[in-house]
Amino acid sequence: MKKYIAEFIGTAVLVIFGCGSAVAANTLVGELGLTGSALALTTLLIAFAFGLVIVAMAYSIGNISGCHINPAVSTGMLVSGKMTVNDYIGYLVAQFLGGIVGALILMAMLGTTANGLGQNGYGEASAIGANMGQAFLVEVVLTFVFVIAIIGVTSKTENTAVTGLVIGLTLTLVHILGIPFTGTSVNPARSFGPALVMLFAGESQPMAQVWLFIVAPIIGAILAAVVYKALASEK
Repeated sequence: MKKYIAEFIGTAVLVIFGCGSAVAANTLVGELGLTGSALALTTLLIAFAFGLVIVAMAYSIGNISGCHINPAVSTGMLVSGKMTVNDYIGYLVAQFLGGIVGALILMAMLGTTANGLGQNGYGEASAIGANMGQAFLVEVVLTFVFVIAIIGVTSKTENTAVTGLVIGLTLTLVHILGIPFTGTSVNPARSFGPALVMLFAGESQPMAQVWLFIVAPIIGAILAAVVYKALASEK
């Protein structure tokens, strides 16, 4: 039970600090009317916020649950044979609940803002107007890179001391590319929580599009696990 509680807490913290940083940064940009290099800096700040949350959680709950705090990561671990089906189900329930509670806390902290709760989106909800196909491809590719890095770094016990840093920096990396396209999900629970709470707040678009941010990351994770197993078996 402790590992499920850890996953719940970790996912909630990810949403509060990651999505919260995105909302705060975008709100500040809007109020100050910043453009150009300032917008690029905002992307970096949001990317590092998500990455640093992972680093913090990895070194605090990693020894309890492995700090997946992401259904896509858990899917990759399941396909890799690194967790049981029962644990997988428990992790998913804890992660989605954590994402919802994190979004509720974020709403209580921020209220209703023009920038929502850092939810993901495509089309009009994309900073560069990425269409559904582009968004789907981006999320599959980004999740593939993120999950294969996690599987790789956690497959060697000698990497234990730096595992959290590697995973956090990889999440930062994929956010730098993905934010202009979709806001970067690579995490179904991180997307579902804000989308559901925004629906309660009267905004239906995030919930209508959230399917993509559930399906695409899961596909990317499965591909990452399959490819890593194939590569590792060649040794």
